Formats: sequence, C-alpha cells, structure tokens
Amino acid sequence: MGFKCGIVGLPNVGKSTLFNALTQTAAAQAANYPFCTIEPNVGDVAVPDVRLEALAKIAGSKEIIPTRLTFVDIAGLVRGASKGEGLGNQFLANIRECDAIAHVVRCFEDSDITHVEGKIDPISDIETIETELMLADLESLEKRIVPLEKKAKGGDKEAKELFDLMARCLIPLREGKPARTAKIDPEERKAFAGLGLLSSKPVLYVCNVEESAADQGNDFSNKVKAHAASEGAVAVVVSAKIESEIAVLPLEDQKDYLDAVGLAEPGLNRVIRAGYVLLHLVTYFTVGPKEARAWTIEKGTRGPAAAGVIHTDFEKGFIRAETIAYDDYVANKGETGAREAGKFRLEGKEYVVQDGDVLHFRFAN
Repeated sequence: MGFKCGIVGLPNVGKSTLFNALTQTAAAQAANYPFCTIEPNVGDVAVPDVRLEALAKIAGSKEIIPTRLTFVDIAGLVRGASKGEGLGNQFLANIRECDAIAHVVRCFEDSDITHVEGKIDPISDIETIETELMLADLESLEKRIVPLEKKAKGGDKEAKELFDLMARCLIPLREGKPARTAKIDPEERKAFAGLGLLSSKPVLYVCNVEESAADQGNDFSNKVKAHAASEGAVAVVVSAKIESEIAVLPLEDQKDYLDAVGLAEPGLNRVIRAGYVLLHLVTYFTVGPKEARAWTIEKGTRGPAAAGVIHTDFEKGFIRAETIAYDDYVANKGETGAREAGKFRLEGKEYVVQDGDVLHFRFAN
C-alpha cells in the first residue's frame, strides 16, 4: 500500500509547480520504474530508498521496483471555499478522498507573483485554509447529527456510538480547532476515518522558499515549523523552483546541479519521507534474482496482513515469514550469509513486521 496525499494551498503559493516537479520526476523514472499518471492532476511517484538498490546489488536482481505514492494537485482554495467560493465544494470533495494533506505555504517574497491575500504571512495562510476545512466539517456534522440523535435516543446501539463520536468531534470544531484534536479511542479510529472529516487528515506543511533558502529555510519557514511543532504536525522546506529545474534534468546530471546549489538531495525526497513519518508507514522488502521490491505497510502491521499487501492469498494461507533484518542482510552479503550467521528467522502470525525487514512468505494454497 502507498498513500494518497492531496496538495493544497492558496493560489500562487507554488502548489502546482511542486506537483509538476513530482510528476516530471516520475516521468524521468519511467524507464526504470513503473509509473502512471492517472488523471491530469493525479500522479504516482517512486519512493526514494537507497536500501532497495543495495539489496538489489547483493542479490543480483534484474529489476528494482520501489513502492509508490500518489499525489493529487487540488486547485487553489480561497476564503469562502466551504460555502462554494472558487468551486470550493468540488475541491473539498477531492481532499476528502485523500489520506493526508500536503499544505504548501508561501514562504518567499516576490513582487512579480501576487499573493491572493495581499501580504506574505504564512501563519495567516495556514489559518485561512484550516478555517475553510473546519467550517465544511462543522456544517457536515451538524446536518448529520440531528437525525442520528433521534435514532440514538430510540435505543439504536450503533446510532448511539456514532452520535457520541460525532458529538466529541463537534467540541473542538466549535472551539475553532481541527477535528484531529478530538479525543478518539484507538478502537474508534476506523469509524472516525469513516466520518470523512477534512480537518481530521494529518497535515504536512511544505514551506516553499526562495532558492537561496532551500537548504536552511528562512524566517517565514521557521514560523511554520514552530506552528507545526505546536500542533504535532510535520514541516519541510523546499524550493519549488529548484525542484522544477531538477525534475527536467537527466538523472545523471541531477547530482551536479544539487552540488551547485548546496543541497544533498532533492527536496521532494524530504517531502516523501516526511509523508511516511506522518502516516506511520514503514517499508519491507522482497528480494531475489528476478526483482528487488519495496512494499509499504502501516507501522504495527503483523505478518499475515503484510503478506496480504502482495496478494490476498498470501494472507489467507499465511504460515510463516522468513525474515532477515536489512542490516543483517547487507552485513552478511545476502540470504546465505545471513543464514550461516544465525540472522535468519522464521516468524509467525503474531510477528510485527519491522521497517527494513527482508521477507519471504510461506503460505498454503
């Protein structure tokens, strides 16, 4: 599994430039990796992971297949979007279908690019977008909770549980706080996600800075980072302009360009990794002479469910997972060496798959 991340922001903040860089990067990777552009504003991009190439080299794999992320470019939201301004309803519906939000925030001065609010104030921009999402959620819940309350009072157990959940979500929304701050028990997370609340989505703030600040950021991005930290969110700094320039270069020329601008890696790599952290995702690998492949699962996933990501039959007939930790696989130069060093394990149904595990599943047909 991967995840679908909606790129949102006010108009003219660099949102589409960032998306175009992502999809151009993916197009450049197409010769080596599976890639598809599902729609004009939806694209899949490979997740960069140096471990995959190391494993492939050791195993002599003919093909490298990374896991992928889906990014959705959602047209610029404006003040009043929750009431339909600027085709707001359509764009809010697009956000609802995403697992997370990458909120692009303008953190640069440029007199040639007009700011929709007339000033450069990233915290105010964040509050504008967040307010529209919260207002849409508030309206949605208040409409749905009235008929549900009648069912709950009538003794319908499921209706009562859902009513209680909605009521708890309304508390922070009415206080001007996002739904993700509501008190939700672990066993309620599935039902909570089912409410489709926009402000319940985890948020990654992408600080779009000028080229000279692409490495360390600037005063604007520092404010966004502090804001993110205060709400338990994640913030990364990128220069969408630099990313768009890197994306159109041949892969062999990208390192020279990065060196010239003082960057160790493309900012998009940081965006993708931050997205993984945000959604508590980890990667395991399957490795052989035919291919080395990365698979994405949620942190805490047990063996059978991890196997099910490859094929549902693997989950249904799961017997054991042949397991080697990434570091042990590399240190012992492959499966044979890991076996001889006692680093090869057989794990059962209760085993929680760890990030970097190299797995081979045994299953019954």
